[in-house]
Amino acid sequence: MELFAVIMAGGVGSRFWPRSKEKKPKQLIRIFGENTMIQDTAKRLEGLIANDHIYIVTNKVQKMRVKEQLPQIPEENIIDEPFGKNTAACIGLASVIIKSKNPDAVTITLPADHLIKDEEQFRRCLSTAVDFAYKSKGLVTIGITPNRPETGYGYIQFDEKGIDNNIYKVLTFAEKPNLATARQFIESGDFLWNSGIFIWHVETILGEIRKHLPDLSDGLDKIEECIGTNDLEKQVILVYGQLKSISIDYGVMEKSDNVYLTKADFYWNDVGNWEAVYEISEKNEDGNAIIGDVYTEKTFSSYIFSPRKFTAVIGVENLVIINTSQALLVCDRNNAQDVREVVDYLKMNKRNELV
Repeated sequence: MELFAVIMAGGVGSRFWPRSKEKKPKQLIRIFGENTMIQDTAKRLEGLIANDHIYIVTNKVQKMRVKEQLPQIPEENIIDEPFGKNTAACIGLASVIIKSKNPDAVTITLPADHLIKDEEQFRRCLSTAVDFAYKSKGLVTIGITPNRPETGYGYIQFDEKGIDNNIYKVLTFAEKPNLATARQFIESGDFLWNSGIFIWHVETILGEIRKHLPDLSDGLDKIEECIGTNDLEKQVILVYGQLKSISIDYGVMEKSDNVYLTKADFYWNDVGNWEAVYEISEKNEDGNAIIGDVYTEKTFSSYIFSPRKFTAVIGVENLVIINTSQALLVCDRNNAQDVREVVDYLKMNKRNELV
């Protein structure tokens, strides 16, 4: 058994406009600290997985920046999808490529843009999952112990009777709930947050794709036949052009009866929008999180980012203000989810220079 990682890094992060754009999305910008989110994700795997066993799945537009930010990863390990087809295709493509290197591989699949603290505990949790995934040939995910009734995350219900060292059978997946349902989940004690981190044997996930997503499996078979030949890129484009966009959660995890989880209580946040960034960021005595050249007066509970321009903010509260060289965003923190609608508007009006 050899351990590999797949970092999913093809998203556009539209809720983080105007800082996040197609050529330089959320995972490729610095939001917390000195590193970008994808750099932190790769760093978390140090000591667990060799650099030449880490694969990044991105797209042609972002591939060059990924290479620049992760020079330790071999260039041939950076896979660029021709079109975004959601996580099932992304994971399937990486899996057939890794299988060609080692058909006995176990892969850790994780998003490039999550925030995780207590990295030592994170690695211990992964090691537990890897051991079980290899010996059981099950699909394993990480469930995060919730500390509040969060409506922005999916949930996983599990059988509280453990079957191995911190391993539990998954009963159901639940989509993002309303507040009342989220409270019920917390009170029940048998629901965890869905981290979107997966651990499995490469043959196991490909077998489950074959069972539940036969069209994708047929396409992956065609791609696999071309690995190591000059026809690979052309074949990937042909296959992707015919695929439906579907997530691995909906396409496989929710349908399989071979899903398990390991419970984790390290700090985890999927950093889904500017409101999440505000909640995580350090704040001053007025409850403001400020980055850049900013003056405030009678301003409270706001996130203000303006590193290139002097920005004065007076007499407001509960706002997100993102001031870049090209655009200014002002929105109520409670409407941070709606920022993606600005991106839709700009695309519809062919304002491509702003997206």
